[in-house]
Amino acid sequence: MKKFLKIFGIILGVILLLLFLAPFLFEKQLKDLVQDTINKNVNAQVAFADIDLSIFRNFPDATLGIENISVINNAPFEGDTLAISDEVILQMSIKELFKGGDEPKKIDVLKIRNTLLNIKVDSLGNNNYDIAIEDTLSTTTSSGGGFSFDVEHYEITNSRVNYDDRAANMRLVVEDLNHEGTGDFSAKTSTLSTYSTALVSFEMDSINYLNRNKLQLDADFEMDLERMRYTFLENEALINQLPLTFDGYVQVNEDNNEMDLQFKTPTSSFKNFLAVIPEEYSKNIENVKTSGDFVVDGFIRGIVDETYIPKMQINIASNNASFKYPDLPKAVEDITIAAVVMNETGIAEDTYVNIDKLNFRIDRDAFRANGSIRNLTENMLVNMALQGTINLANITQAYPLELEQDLNGIVTADVTTSFDMNSVENEQYQNVKSSGTAIIRDFKYSSPEIPNEIKVATAQMKFNPATVTLEDFVATTGQTDLAVNGTIQNLMGYLFTDQKLKGNFNVRSNTFSVNDFMVKEAETTAEDGKAETTTVAASEKEAIKIPSFLDANLDFVANRVLYDNLVLENTTGNLRIVDETATLSNVSSNIFGGNILLNGTVSTKQTVPNFTMQLNLKSIDIAKSFNDMELLRNLAPIAQALQGQLTTDIDLRGNLNDDLTPQLQTLAGNALAEILGARVNPGQTPLLAKLNESLNFIDLNDLNLKDLKTKLTFNNGQVEVQPFDFNIKGIKGKASGSHGFDMNMNYQVALDIPAKYLGSQIGTTLARLSAQEQGNMTVALPVSISGSFSNPNVNLNVQQAVNNLTQSIIDTQKDQLKEKGRDVLSDIISGRQQKKDTTATTPGDSTATKPKPNDAVKETARDILGGILGSKKKKDTTNQQ
Repeated sequence: MKKFLKIFGIILGVILLLLFLAPFLFEKQLKDLVQDTINKNVNAQVAFADIDLSIFRNFPDATLGIENISVINNAPFEGDTLAISDEVILQMSIKELFKGGDEPKKIDVLKIRNTLLNIKVDSLGNNNYDIAIEDTLSTTTSSGGGFSFDVEHYEITNSRVNYDDRAANMRLVVEDLNHEGTGDFSAKTSTLSTYSTALVSFEMDSINYLNRNKLQLDADFEMDLERMRYTFLENEALINQLPLTFDGYVQVNEDNNEMDLQFKTPTSSFKNFLAVIPEEYSKNIENVKTSGDFVVDGFIRGIVDETYIPKMQINIASNNASFKYPDLPKAVEDITIAAVVMNETGIAEDTYVNIDKLNFRIDRDAFRANGSIRNLTENMLVNMALQGTINLANITQAYPLELEQDLNGIVTADVTTSFDMNSVENEQYQNVKSSGTAIIRDFKYSSPEIPNEIKVATAQMKFNPATVTLEDFVATTGQTDLAVNGTIQNLMGYLFTDQKLKGNFNVRSNTFSVNDFMVKEAETTAEDGKAETTTVAASEKEAIKIPSFLDANLDFVANRVLYDNLVLENTTGNLRIVDETATLSNVSSNIFGGNILLNGTVSTKQTVPNFTMQLNLKSIDIAKSFNDMELLRNLAPIAQALQGQLTTDIDLRGNLNDDLTPQLQTLAGNALAEILGARVNPGQTPLLAKLNESLNFIDLNDLNLKDLKTKLTFNNGQVEVQPFDFNIKGIKGKASGSHGFDMNMNYQVALDIPAKYLGSQIGTTLARLSAQEQGNMTVALPVSISGSFSNPNVNLNVQQAVNNLTQSIIDTQKDQLKEKGRDVLSDIISGRQQKKDTTATTPGDSTATKPKPNDAVKETARDILGGILGSKKKKDTTNQQ
């Protein structure tokens, strides 16, 4: 016995040692075998990260794991990824490891995990999955070695299949795919038991038929591998929550596939209808009370190849049904459904849907529809009729919808329409045949994207053959009231395709407040600490966006338009909205006691909104307009001190803030202004007050600005003022310079002061001139203005004025002496002698009393300085004396 145990122990140890060493002994061989099998059978670039052989993972089977495998196509899909997988697992008997290199190794179990299969068919019918070098439908490879896939069990877990067929304009997406099957693929005939779950989306010709619909299939097939025929035995499928049973077969032929399937709902309960609706909308249908029936049955039968699809008939029927959710107050009653999906020829284009009846009632509101949809895969033809009344608020009281916006309002419709999708897409609306009316009453809409609730009292549409007439639309929001009528050119194109809504409208409003359509962007902090931006209604930091879906032309009249602090009255004009850009044409309005006319564009298409605008302001009140409009206040800050009227043309462009007010530092353009008549109140601005104080011989209240014209240019936050002339009660002036929107300035003013205004303040020097000469003589006084408008610096260049006046007087006297000399010389030549002055001084005295030229200049300068700077002091001294 001891000897037996010893021998058994030795044998067991050898077996365990072999099991332990097997991965090291056979892993290299199997890796070469995998690579060789791929090279011989696949026309694609196949790569994998590693191959791992384990004896203990699924003992007593050996497990071969291929990690991170990828299949990249060659031409004509070169570079496209056909498949990627985290892991492919092959299970086989341990004895398969000891087979010779020229013997195929039998695979019993195949598992594919976390895989993406990306199947493509191009417009020419080429597909990217045809990568086999030789026939891979055989259950074994050639006798020269490799693997024999006599699989008894297979699994596909957590995988995805994308099928994109450009030739058929079809797309199928299978997500969260979990599928497993058990059978004997080594036998000629056997039974395959399968179980599958997935989310299925299906789209054909841009029409979405399934959108992540839940699919569950528990089916047994009888497999005839010689004839490649698979017959349904016991099976049941769930589409969303709709149960269906199948029977029939699928035959795989060399040139096509053949099928003959019949299906039906196992019960006729109306809960079957609710089960068709996606689960997130149908909610818990187990507790729903229903009456009446709902039946789906039909067949799919025929050949599938490049030309044909199976013939089909899918019947959907319900009679006098109803349902009521236990937590909701209302029921949906009198439900009648009679519809069929049919194809009688096997040609895809001949598939059509007939809706003979679709009726239901909630309370007293009844709704009816019927029609047909034909030519589904080509130019789809739609023929529909809708009739009835629905109180939208009753829908959520009868059906459990979770909506951000409460449904409300009453819709009444009696509409028939007939159109083809090509005409809609190509905007050939003459081929759209519609008639009837639709009316919405007492509709309210609120959203975080608008500050105030929109209340639609009525919206009445009349459907014409090619257009829709908006006959009556009356709505209010905040302070705004609107009355609109017009035509919509492409309602079908807007509803059924991605076209913009096109139309021409007339808009009337007693009060239109722009603030009622402003929203603000508020910054919040997310859980990860990052800043997020949300849109909420408010009036702090507003953001206005021009709708991208509009292509509209509006003629409008508004008695009052409110924008920020501005009130525009009797506003008329045209507004063209397209491509997120609003074009204003001949917009006229009364404001500031005058009139404004503007033309321009505003665009919110870019990240930063921008505009161009031409403004014509006629006879507006200067003080009010410059006080209320920041733009004007920045162009000419000093104008706030003016009382009167102004006419100006402004051409400008720049960027906008979120509330569509100008970003001043980005403005560029020019302005031409004419003051029709104005008086000045120097105390209104620090600059004029300081000028009035510095120029004591001038009273700025006497400034005459009538018919004053000036031109401005501005760019990069700087305003350049071209030279302009003005008059202060006989004193002429010229000013020019620049200032910034930051209110810093640099101006030069030249005052042409009449010499007679100085009077006796400059002594006897001016008295040497005749009264006529004194009246005609002026002096230029340069004035430099710097600093800011709130804290100005005024610099008078008095010395230059003194020098200029002195030199003018000397020049005048010199001219007079020269003229007298010419007179004396003329008398000598003519023989006349000048009479002697009996009161003249002796020759010796004359030299002492005659002023020297330099002394005259100094005396004159001293007199002028006294007149300009010391006039008040002289007046005071005189008074004291």
